[in-house]
Amino acid sequence: MPRYPYPPYDFECLYQHNCPYLDGLSTTWVLGEYRRADETYHEHLRIIDILDGELDKAQKRVRELERENAELMAKIKALHSRQFKANRRAGDAKERKDSQDGLIKLSAKPRKRGAPVGHTGWSRPKPQHVDRNVHVPAPKVCPHCRSGNLVPLKGIKEHLQEDIVLTPRPVVTQYLHEEAYCPTCRISVVQESPGELLHAPIGPVAKSTAVYLRYRIGIPYRKVAEIFKDLFGLSFVPASAVGFDRKAASKGIPLYDDLREKIRASDIVHADETSWRNDGVGHFAWYAGNKDIAFFHIDRHRSAKVATSIFGKDFDGIMVRDRYAAYNGIGRTDYQSCLAHIIRKAKEIAQEHALLPDAEQDKNVESFCTRVVKLFQQACKVGEQLLAGSIPWSNTADIEKRFINDLKNICKRPLSFKAAETLRAYLAGPEQKHLFTFLRCHGVPPTNNHAEQSLRHLVIFRKICFGTRSKSGLKTHSILPSLVQTARRQGVHTREFLQTLFTADTATAQAALYNDSS
Repeated sequence: MPRYPYPPYDFECLYQHNCPYLDGLSTTWVLGEYRRADETYHEHLRIIDILDGELDKAQKRVRELERENAELMAKIKALHSRQFKANRRAGDAKERKDSQDGLIKLSAKPRKRGAPVGHTGWSRPKPQHVDRNVHVPAPKVCPHCRSGNLVPLKGIKEHLQEDIVLTPRPVVTQYLHEEAYCPTCRISVVQESPGELLHAPIGPVAKSTAVYLRYRIGIPYRKVAEIFKDLFGLSFVPASAVGFDRKAASKGIPLYDDLREKIRASDIVHADETSWRNDGVGHFAWYAGNKDIAFFHIDRHRSAKVATSIFGKDFDGIMVRDRYAAYNGIGRTDYQSCLAHIIRKAKEIAQEHALLPDAEQDKNVESFCTRVVKLFQQACKVGEQLLAGSIPWSNTADIEKRFINDLKNICKRPLSFKAAETLRAYLAGPEQKHLFTFLRCHGVPPTNNHAEQSLRHLVIFRKICFGTRSKSGLKTHSILPSLVQTARRQGVHTREFLQTLFTADTATAQAALYNDSS
């Protein structure tokens, strides 16, 4: 007899409320619980899916945080290794103990100190004149063995020795002025004698020497006063030396403003900036210049507004600079980006990436950094040869095309390491054309080493004086370094120029600064 899947329409179960097969439970209740259990089961599946999604997000976030932490730890280690280098020279021999026989072995041969083999020796040039002759008789006792049996020889052995003559006292000059009466001013007046500073108890030679020691040699005010007291017998307090600087800076303002105009009219200018402190507040020391002139400006800000105040809005020259965006809105769009900065950045990225755990490293980063360093080192060498005239300018177009093709091949593949990917995007981006400006414009170097070397003296000076304390100090430390470095680049004796600055008018001082060349 066949069984039907469904009972007849009029069928009614006798055990609907008390089924012996369900331990006396109601079939209606059991069916309801079965249906509710199915809904609960699907609800649990939905909750599990939600939790699985949240868990995946959390695991992904943990992975990102672990990677960021590994990168930050690598940066800290790289920064620490750069600041606290091992107390060992690169050429020193390293010792290691052999685990088998316990002997100490040298892993590298120590480099011989001194100039390389075949290097031409250097000797002091012979003086062109002799101020005095001193006759020295032949010795009667040997200075080595103290023997008295010496035999005089014929001829004279010459020995030239240069020394300085110190006058351990100041020269006091009394100026006897004849007075005249001015009916307009209703006062008596006198005129300034050559080499005289009216109403000043200390003369221009001493003041110019003090400023020279301060801004050219980098000696603190107290030690400047000590030098004058010990060597020249001229005593003054350190505050007087500050006054010398203020006076020189006030007389140098027209020359300083003229330097700014010359910077704006230059064909090639290097630009850079570094930190400075004024009364404990962060400032920035800006530099602009070339092989002929130098201009410094200390400002509270590091903005494009300051850069425009230095170079002007209509700057038409080629600027050699780093990647700082404050220079982007100045003058023409063409500039030379410093390749040395890119080389240094690629080396730092490689160093940081090598400190990451193996699981976090990208195998393509090391190759990328190595190829970038090699390419731009070759570009720097080409730039030096162009400036020296070793490579004809007719070949620069082909050289630039080859460099660009090589750079595109290097930057073709994206990188997972964030710092390396940022550099790759920059090298492959629209600013790529500014990397090889030196191959299109005559006289442009591929690096900004000139600006860094120009700021070096100011950076060392910052360590000595710890910055400035007032607005007048900012002004003085902008004007005097500009004039001192410009005088050196013009081949002018710095101390003599400073003396002229104290005693002469602006036109005479400007002629002395440029050695009558401009």
